[in-house]
Formats: sequence, structure tokens, C-alpha cells
Amino acid sequence: MGEKGRSFPVDPSVPRWVCQNCRHNLCIVGADSYADKFFNDFSRSGMQGSSMHGASSVLASKMDNSFVVLPKQRPQAQGVPPRPRGGAGNASQAGKAMDESFVVVYKSESSVDGGGVQSPSPDGGSNGPLQPNNSGFHSTITLLKRAFEIATTQTQVEQPVCLECMKVLSDKLDKEVEDVNRDITAYESCLKRLEGETREVLSEADFLKEKLKIEEEERKLEAAIAEMEKQNAEVNTELKELDLKSGRFKELEERYWHEFNTFQFQLISNQEERDAILAKIEVSQAHLELLKRTNVLNDAFPIWHDGEFGTINNFRLGRLPKIPVEWDEINAAWGQACLLLHTMCQYFRPKFQYRIKILPMGSYPRIMDSNNNTYELFGPVNLFWSTRYDKAMTLFLTCLKDFAEFANSKDQENNIPPEKCFKLPYKIENDKVENYSITQSFNKQENWTKALKYTLCNLKWALYWFVGNTNFQPLSALVSSHSEVPGVSSLYTRRGNDPKLEFRNSSPMT
Repeated sequence: MGEKGRSFPVDPSVPRWVCQNCRHNLCIVGADSYADKFFNDFSRSGMQGSSMHGASSVLASKMDNSFVVLPKQRPQAQGVPPRPRGGAGNASQAGKAMDESFVVVYKSESSVDGGGVQSPSPDGGSNGPLQPNNSGFHSTITLLKRAFEIATTQTQVEQPVCLECMKVLSDKLDKEVEDVNRDITAYESCLKRLEGETREVLSEADFLKEKLKIEEEERKLEAAIAEMEKQNAEVNTELKELDLKSGRFKELEERYWHEFNTFQFQLISNQEERDAILAKIEVSQAHLELLKRTNVLNDAFPIWHDGEFGTINNFRLGRLPKIPVEWDEINAAWGQACLLLHTMCQYFRPKFQYRIKILPMGSYPRIMDSNNNTYELFGPVNLFWSTRYDKAMTLFLTCLKDFAEFANSKDQENNIPPEKCFKLPYKIENDKVENYSITQSFNKQENWTKALKYTLCNLKWALYWFVGNTNFQPLSALVSSHSEVPGVSSLYTRRGNDPKLEFRNSSPMT
């Protein structure tokens, strides 16, 4: 058996074996010749009982089945001493057999299936020659497997192994042997030292005293053990109670956290609902403030201007030669103006002496004087002779002037400074507004249109005062809701600087 690195000729018919330690491939050389020698030269390796009985009965009983011939001239690895494999016999034939490297195979060890050796019949007095079942490749495999099995059994090391691994294994075993020898030496020295020590033998009385003392200590220890066991039982009982309490506390804690999570969820839901309600309240309050700032009269009767014309609800009041406004539009504008003035006058009754009554009737309004005479304030009329129509417009101016004087008296009652009391921006005298006659007969259309425009401006000022002194809307709301309409206080201040205001300044007429 050689290592893979050696230069022995390799038989290709023999399979490769692997070292069980380093897993290197091994190559077996010379196994075929020894296998043939084992099976054919039975006279040399015979199992005759007489030759084995001469050496030893024990050796003969072990070698009565079969043996394996190993090469005597096998090269030894350097530094590895051969290990003896023989039995304990001293006969010359046994020594010669061992010298020829016979490996004993016990009778109980049967060959592998298809092996080249048959066990002899145990009943025969002398064993007959073994007949090989196979030869060649199969016998070589059988020989090697049996050899490795026997070596594994004897050495307790998995075979085959290479020479290097065998050397390492041998060194390891030698070291173990040295360790065992050192231990033996140490034990022997300790034994000698103990044997050399002098022994003090106690007397009978001292022995009894020592015994009693030890027994007393034993009783104390037993009593202490009993006490400790009792305390241990009490502690175990208390521990069980604490475990029960701990379990109940865990249940309570779990229930608490469940309730806490439920409450937290409800709290978050309620907070979200509250926030939503507060947001709705805020929106509602903003809407309420917007509604409070909303003036019904100002929204219902927006007064503004369109070039040379004054407008109310986008209806133009007046006519020009180049812009002949339809009478239906003029009548509608007068109807809106009469309805607005009538509403303001009716609100302050009976304090306001409503001498001249306005009868709003849509596009066909009428004016009633103090004598209950009724005049129509709608057209079409004759541009050169319109006495009733002129009388109705004059009565409207008179009613507007009376309402302005009533507003001034109310401001004086409220202790408003005289310079801030209500005054019309355009002075009204009889049938004239700022020296422009409101009558149509024998009057230019441009002057009549300008007088109507100033009349609407005065009506708008009266509306500002009315809103600021009633529950319709706060004074400050007018500026934010309608940028074109200044507040009452600012109107009073601007009136002192410019009595005619923007409405008059926007007109190109002077």
C-alpha cells in the first residue's frame, strides 16, 4: 500500500482508495500477485490444524479459517517503526508465521459477498483446502476490503490511511502514552507520600466524643435543613399567591389599556367632531357677519350713474337730445325712487310728519299732496306743457327735503356735532336742485337730466343715513360690502370738504 505520490507501477484494474483522514487518493500496488498467492498456494498458507496445534491451541483456533498474506519486503516509511500484529504464542511455527506477516482473521468474521475465501466446515477434523470463488479483479477487491476491515477493527482507526496520516496518528498515540505514564508516575509518588505519613490513631473515648460531636452537628444541620425547607415551602406558597396576584394585575392592566385605547379613540373622535362643529360655527358666524353687513335697501336700490344719467337699479332717469331714453325706463326709475323714499318715510312714522305721501305703484307711481290731490309721476308727457308731471316731481323733491330735515333733527337729538349732522349734498329749493329746475316744461333736457341726477344723489345720501340709524345694517359695513358707497361718518367728513362728492364730480356738467 503506497501513497499517491510514490513511483510504484499502477495497476489500472484496481480501484482508487481514499485516505480516511486527509481524503487524498491512494494507489494499491502488488495486490494481484498476493491475491493469487493467497488462493493458489494453499500449502504455504494452509489452515491445517496440526501445524497450528503445535504452536498454540488459541492461535490455531483463530487461524483455522483464513489468513491474508502481506508483503514481507514492503518498504517501511522512514521514522515509522513496525507495529507487531501477532498473538501471544511462543512456538516456532507461530513465530515463523508472524514473521511472515500473517494477519489473523477470526472465525466470526465472514468474507464479504463474492469474496475469494470460503470458511471450512466446523465438523471436519482437519480443514480441507479453501477453493476461491473468483479470481483476478474481484479477488483483489475482496482481499483489500478484508485487510482494511481487519486493520480498522484492530486499531480503532478508519482504514485505509496514508503514511503521513499514519505518522501523525502514531505521534498522537505516543503522546497519549507519555501522558498516561506521567499520570501513573504522579499517582505512584502520591501513594508513596501517603504511605510515608504517620497516622494518628484516636482512642476509643476520643472517637466516641468526636462521633457525638459530629452527630450533634448533623442534628443541627438537619434541623436547619428542616427550617429551610419550611421557609422554602412558605416562600413557594407566597410566590404562588404573588403569581396569582400578578396574573390578576396583568389582566387589570390589559383591561385598563383596552379601556384607555377605547377612551382615547372616543376622545379623538369627539375632538374631531368638536373641531368640525367649531369650523361650521366659524363659517356660520362669518356668514352671519356678512348677512349683518348686507343692507337690503342698498342691495335692492343701487343708485349710481351712467355717464350724464343718474341710475337706480340700472334704470336711467332723464333724457338727452342725443340719447332719447324710453319713457318706460324713465317710469321704472321713478317707480324705484318713489318706493325707496316711501319705505324710509314709513319706517319713521309717526315721528316723521308724512305730509306729502308717495304712492309707489311700480312704473306708474303717484304723489299725493297735503290736500289729497294726486299727481301722476309717469310719462309720456308733452315736453312743452306737462303741469301735472312737473307738480309730481316738485312734490317728490319737497318730500325728500322734509325727510332730510327730519334726519338732521334726529342727529341733533343724538348730540352729534352740528358740522356732522346730516345735510343733503345738493341744496333743494322749491323745484330746483342746485339751481337746476326739475320741471320739464320750458326747460332744456340737459338741465332736467342733471337735476334728476342730483336728486338721485340726494336720495342716496338719505339712504346712507337711514341705514346708519336703523337696524338694517351697521355703518361700517357699507364700505366693505359696496366699495362705491362710503360710510356715513366719512360722508359727513367729505361733505365738509367737497359737498358734491364723487357722484357730482363724475358728471361732466357744472
